[in-house]
Amino acid sequence: MIETPWGPLAVADAHVHFFSHWFFAALAEQKGVAADQLAPLLNWQLPAEDPRQLADGWVHELDKHGVAKASLIASVPGDGGSVIAAVRRHPERFYGYIMVNPAAPGSDAQVKTALGSGHIHAVCFFPAMHRYSMHDDRVTALLELLAAQPRCVAFVHCGVLSVGVRKVLGLPSLFDMRYSNPIDLHGVALRFPQLRFVVPHFGAGYLREALMLCDLCPNVHLDTSSSNSWMRYEEAHLDLRVVFKRALDVAGPRRLLFGTDSSFFPRGWNASVFETQSKALYEIGVTEEVARLIFHDNLVRLFS
Repeated sequence: MIETPWGPLAVADAHVHFFSHWFFAALAEQKGVAADQLAPLLNWQLPAEDPRQLADGWVHELDKHGVAKASLIASVPGDGGSVIAAVRRHPERFYGYIMVNPAAPGSDAQVKTALGSGHIHAVCFFPAMHRYSMHDDRVTALLELLAAQPRCVAFVHCGVLSVGVRKVLGLPSLFDMRYSNPIDLHGVALRFPQLRFVVPHFGAGYLREALMLCDLCPNVHLDTSSSNSWMRYEEAHLDLRVVFKRALDVAGPRRLLFGTDSSFFPRGWNASVFETQSKALYEIGVTEEVARLIFHDNLVRLFS
């Protein structure tokens, strides 16, 4: 439980990146250095090879802040095993998300293996990162696999995409924003009405389009994660209070999922995001009942 203006609230974080040893090894390979050379470049703590140790570290971190559950996102394709190991070790604390690149060979086998473990709750698509359309037949094949799993969702990153760790390391990010518009999900979500979709960061600069999508497709949810710095692209009067008001008006309180976008240590769980979002919601007059939905119950219900 975390103390809030409404009193103590249970909190479940819908967006935490699981930066495993495998994740850093992949970055080191792209950088052309040994993995242990990344620590002084980033000023971060690098995890042990065993992902269960990182999972234990996240449990300790969540306990310190009073967070009940978190969704752990494998942040490069092929790292599903790290998140599966974490969820297997702490199934009562974590939901497992894997990232997939449908344009890469063997992506369907990766997803089948991950879903078969019983510890994966979402498959994450980053169309701009990997330069494909959500209408690609290879995407459709993966969505069909997900649609057959009633407790799994499709997480689709839309809008502005910036990977801070790549910037720090001087690695190129050859993303393509042609594939970033939430409207691209409209026909897809209609085609798979039994599958739940999650769009993070309120659409990350495509708030209007994300809300249009939610209005037309009741199986689309929004996560509230990160600092939402995309607001600087919008009208001067837009702040987080206005964003929440508009999202609540269109999507309603049961399709908003609180998230922080936490990722690395020693920072750990980004409590400032929780404080900023809870303050904004309280200031617009959200009730305790609605706060409980957004900060905990909606995510838990999604996977019940």
